Amino acid sequence: MQEIVAVYPLLSPQSLTTAVSNRVCNVLALLQCLASHPQTRSQFLKAQIPIFLFPFLNTVTKTRPMDYLRLTSLGVIGALVKSDSAEVTRFLLQTEIIPLCLKIMEKGNELSKTVATFILHKIMCDDDGLKYLCYTYDRVSLICGALSSMVEEMKKEPSQRLFKHVVRCYLRLADDLTARELLKNKFLPVSLRDPQTEMATDDHSRRWLTSLHMSLGLAHFQ
Repeated sequence: MQEIVAVYPLLSPQSLTTAVSNRVCNVLALLQCLASHPQTRSQFLKAQIPIFLFPFLNTVTKTRPMDYLRLTSLGVIGALVKSDSAEVTRFLLQTEIIPLCLKIMEKGNELSKTVATFILHKIMCDDDGLKYLCYTYDRVSLICGALSSMVEEMKKEPSQRLFKHVVRCYLRLADDLTARELLKNKFLPVSLRDPQTEMATDDHSRRWLTSLHMSLGLAHFQ
């Protein structure tokens, strides 16, 4: 924790070097082990350790040391949500992880966007997580705005790995009645209303996209 806190003064103004970034990321790799192990995960949460990583996730500088630090910090949160634990979801919903992930989904590099979208999807896979994310129009709007922004970017710079996570987020949002209507009538990007879109280049993506269309009542487009 001392290694992590010692880096805070280097974040603004950004003066993080590659050597310092690598050193902190080695610490984060150790924390990821604690986050992923069932015997230490609960204590990891009780100690509020993920909160100490949020200053790294809140940065916007796109230097390589900062990108590496953000991505490795996301990896710790990703290790937590991989457990599919209700305890993890409850903890994260009480933090700022949702707006931080949305920020990275809109402004991060391709790999960071992929991990942030994965985290968001895992949270919404929990019923309480989905209920929280779809509780108000504004929340649904913010999430769909970030997803739509990535879809538009992928028209220019395709990423099948990221596209899969984006489609799965839309598909899970459609499980909520309110979000489903908003997707159908307003928030689903035009490019995803075409089941033959060139963005879906593998069987999994095409199958998920077809399921999304059926859930939204758009099957007639096929």
